[in-house]
Amino acid sequence: MRLLLVDDDADVIESVRVGLQMQWRDLEVIAAGTGEDALHMVESERPDLVLLDVGLPDIDGYAVLTEIRRFTDTPVIMLTARDEPIDRVRGLELGADDYVAKPFDHLELFARIKAVLRRLDAHAPVDRTAPFSHGELEVDFAAHQARLNGEPLELTPTEFRLLAVLTRNAGWVVPTERLLTQVWGREYADEHDYLRVYIRRLRAKLRDDAEHPRYIRTERGLGYRFLASGAASPASPTSPPDAAAAPDME
Repeated sequence: MRLLLVDDDADVIESVRVGLQMQWRDLEVIAAGTGEDALHMVESERPDLVLLDVGLPDIDGYAVLTEIRRFTDTPVIMLTARDEPIDRVRGLELGADDYVAKPFDHLELFARIKAVLRRLDAHAPVDRTAPFSHGELEVDFAAHQARLNGEPLELTPTEFRLLAVLTRNAGWVVPTERLLTQVWGREYADEHDYLRVYIRRLRAKLRDDAEHPRYIRTERGLGYRFLASGAASPASPTSPPDAAAAPDME
C-alpha cells in the first residue's frame, strides 16, 4: 500500500508518516511539498491513495485535485485547516473522496483512510442480486456496471454503491442516515453534505432533474426514493421491505 502525502509542512509529513506506519506496517508513505510535485508523483509513482493539503505554496489543493481527476480515479482525501461546510462541499464536488480538518487525530485519519479504501475495494464479494432494469436504466450489481440507453455510465465506485442501494429499494424512501451508513460507513452517519453532493452528481450522470425527477426523488426531511414502475406512493413507509435482509455495503 503506497500513500502520497502532499503538504508543505515537513513536521506534518513526518508526524503523519510515523503515526500511520505505527498503525499500518505495510504502508509506504511518499511525500510532495508542492502541487506540481504532487501531480508528477501521482503519474509516476501511482499511489493507492492521496492525502492532499489545500494550502500549498504554488497551486492550491483544489486545483491539484481538479488536475488529478483529469487522468485518474485514485482516491483523494483533502486536508485543510478550514472546516466550513462550503469547503467540504467544494472538495467533494471536485471529486475528493473525503475531507479531514486540521488538526486531526492520527487514529481518526487512519479510520478515514480505511473507510475510503473499504468503499473502493475492488475485491469485494460478488453481488448475486438480480440486475435492475427501469426504462432506459440498467444496473448490473454483480458486474458493478450501469447503463443508460445501452451506453455504460462512467460512475465512480462510491456513485455506483449509492445507485445500487437506491435501486435495490426502488419505490421506497431510503432514510438519509441509512444511505450514509451503507454507502460510506457508520462513521459518516451525520455527514449530510456528502450525500447531497453525490446525489447531485448521480442525477447529472442519469440526466435526471431534481424538480421533475424520472429516477431520484428527494423526500424532504426523510431521505431519497428511486422511482420505478409500480413504485410505492410518496405516503408509503420509509423502510423498504428488504431492509433487514439488504446486503451490507460497507
